[in-house]
Formats: sequence, structure tokens, C-alpha cells
Amino acid sequence: MSLFESMLQDVNNALYSYILIILLVGVGIFFTVKTKFIQIRLIPEMFRVVTEKATVDSSGKKGVSSFQAFTISAASRIGTGNIAGVATAIALGGPGAIFWMWMIAIIGGASSLIESTLAQVYKVKDGNMYRGGPAYYMEKGLNKRWMGILFAVVITLTYGFVFNAVQANTITIAFEESFGSSRVVVGIILSIFTAVIVFGGLKRIVSVTQILVPVMALAYIAVALLVVFLNISELPNVFILIFKSAFGFEEAFAGMVGAAIMNGIKRGLFSNEAGMGSAPNAAATASVSHPVKQGLIQTLGVFIDTIIVCTSTAAIVLLSDAYLQSEAASVNLTQVSLVDSLGSWASTFLAIAIFMFAYSSVIGNYYYGETNIGFIKESKTMLLIFRVLVVGFVMFGSVAKVQLVWDLADLFMALMAIINLVAILMLWKIAKRVINDYVLQRKKGLDPVFYKKNVPDIGEVECWGDEDKDR
Repeated sequence: MSLFESMLQDVNNALYSYILIILLVGVGIFFTVKTKFIQIRLIPEMFRVVTEKATVDSSGKKGVSSFQAFTISAASRIGTGNIAGVATAIALGGPGAIFWMWMIAIIGGASSLIESTLAQVYKVKDGNMYRGGPAYYMEKGLNKRWMGILFAVVITLTYGFVFNAVQANTITIAFEESFGSSRVVVGIILSIFTAVIVFGGLKRIVSVTQILVPVMALAYIAVALLVVFLNISELPNVFILIFKSAFGFEEAFAGMVGAAIMNGIKRGLFSNEAGMGSAPNAAATASVSHPVKQGLIQTLGVFIDTIIVCTSTAAIVLLSDAYLQSEAASVNLTQVSLVDSLGSWASTFLAIAIFMFAYSSVIGNYYYGETNIGFIKESKTMLLIFRVLVVGFVMFGSVAKVQLVWDLADLFMALMAIINLVAILMLWKIAKRVINDYVLQRKKGLDPVFYKKNVPDIGEVECWGDEDKDR
């Protein structure tokens, strides 16, 4: 291990052992208590609003619908974190890491609701579309442009470069495992596919993700359910193992409680992104009648990602004993486990699923970088350079060492989350008033509509005026 890699791991251990765990869990619990478990209470409402059509602007053009904005964020969320990340968490932290992934999703659901609601409140017009996110609510809500620029730089580096390297790394490893393919060749093909989409703009991103995300997620869950069905008698033991291991009651994993918590939080955050400040960039694109609608939809995304998709991977891995015998610690562990349950064809299926998952994540990740480049400075030259570098990092990730790309992802993810969590905590009172406005209208049986006059001292808001029919 090089000196750089060793230092990187030391910094990550400090961040996740002390700073981030306290902030992430503390802020999540604060929002959960203050909103009276809104992320649980309003689950039925989440399913109601996710199917709403986009509102039409004054020129008669439709914007991005709730579901389309949901798929942009899901494209980034549902990726290697659900397959490689879960396997890595189990390999390094034992089965108990899954329990802590669940906990971070439930607690983080409240943070997700707050950040995406704020993104809608402070979004700006971009032609007949919208854009926004943490950088925008830091500037307009907190009047701290410097903070917005800092976040914009970090998220651009994180998603545009580092996370895309992780996604590419997982794809090439999966294809090497299944087909013996050259990682260089697969990397070149993936880079070309990425270039085609990222040079096409938001509409092309939306058109790809709204088809790719539901198909790939349902196919993967179907295969996981097949594994569960074939091993149904063992399923109760799997859940008992997860709970026992989480608290050190399982003898084989008794000394791994700390590792289970740390890896559960790391991989849980990488997977569902709750509170990290990424999903709000997608949430801001939606044309809705009330900001809270996107808050609810993005929280639903957190639950689907972790409670359903990540648990599917956990079942695949833990219903096989490969995790006890194999040295594999990433996507290859999931592949070995799946083959153990279903036969050799499953490795091919998973390689294809990984390609779809990770490729859609590359697309979603790119958009997060693009919208923040626009926040820093409207420059076609900067955007062109960014697009070229995105393709370059996809190629880099395709051939890089597994541990290095994951450690880089952990570092940048932590920095992003810290900046964003501080910001949404400072804007909590605004978010609370917007949420109260939504809940009050629903109690009256109304389909909530928001105007900025409803919340005094809301700050600089470009949309949501009384005369503004563009949502």
C-alpha cells in the first residue's frame, strides 16, 4: 500500500468514526423528532405524489415530472452501492452492517425530505426547465455564496469524477469475472457510451433514466426474490443473523460491532445518499405545485434503494456461504453468491445488471456535476472541459485498483455530506414552515399549492410567486 493510500484510509477512519457519524445520525434524529417521524407518517402520501404529472408553464410547455425527477436521482442512487457496496459492507463489517444500513436509511429519510424540499424552494429557472440544489439554497437561503461554491466544487469532483470512477470500476470487474473481458476494452466502450449521453443534455438524460431505472431495478429484485424463494426456509435465519451480528451477539462476528456500524454507515450513505446533498439537484428539476412533494418523493427513493434493493443483495449474499469462504469483497462476492444459488447463468445476468445499474449512475452523476458547474459560472468552455474529464475518469476507474477508488469515494462523500448537513440544519426553520404549510393544506383535503408569501423571511426565491404558474 502506498503512503497516499495509507493516509487516505486514516483520514476516512477519522471522518467516519467521529465527525460524520455524529453529524449524520444527530441531524437525522433531530429532523425525525422535530417532524414527528414525517418520513414514516407520510409514506402513503409519497406513493400518491410520485405519479403526478408535470405542471405546464405559461407557454404551454411541460417541465420535468415528479417521476422523471425521481428517476434521475434513482439513476444515481441505484447503482454499485446496491450490489458491490452491500457485498463490501458484509465482507468488511459482517452481516450486522446491513442492519446499520437500514437504520441510516430510516433516520436519513428525514434529512432527505428537508434537503429536497429546500432545493425546490430555492430552485431557479433554466429556460423552460429548472435547476437547483444545495449550492443554490446556500446562496439564496443562507446568503452564503462562498459556501455554495465550495459545495459545488466538491459535488462536481465527487460525482463527475470520483463516483463515476467507482461505477466504471465495478462494471469492468464484473465483466472480467463473468466473461474474462479486458478491463481496458470494456472501459473504452463504456467511455464512448458515456460521451454519447453527457454531450446530449438533460432531456437525453431524462429519456434514458426513466426507462432504464425501473427496468433494471425490477429485474434485479425479481432475481433476488427467486433466490429467496429457493431458500425460503433459511430466510428467518438470515434476519436473525443480521440482528445478532449488528449488536455482537453472534459469536462468529462478536468482535465486529464497530466495523459493522462503520461499514453500514459508509455503504448506506453511498447507496441511498440521504443528507449528502446529491438528490436535491435532481429534486429541483421537477415541476410541482408544492416543494414538499419532491421532498416526499426523494425520501421514497431512499427507502426503495436501501430497504428493498440493498436488502435484495444482502439476501443473495447471506443465503450463500460464499461470504465466509471467498476472498472476494466487492461485486465479485455478489456474483459468487448468486452463482452458488442459481448456477453459472446468474453471473452473466449480474454482469449485465451491473452494467445497467452503473451506467445509469454515471448518467445521473454527470447531471449533478453539470448543474453545479452552471452555479459556479455559466461557461460553455468549462462545461466542455468537465464533460471531457468525466469521460476520462470513467476510463481511469475502469482500470484502477478497487480499494483506491472506494477510498476516494468515501473521502469526497464525507466532505459533501458535512457541508450539506450544516446548511440544511441552518435552514431548518424555513423547511419546517414549508412542511407545515403542506400538511395543513392536506388536512383540509386540498392538493397543496405553495406561494412564497406563505412563509415570511424565506429569503431570495425566484419561483413560487403569486403570479407564477410555472412550477
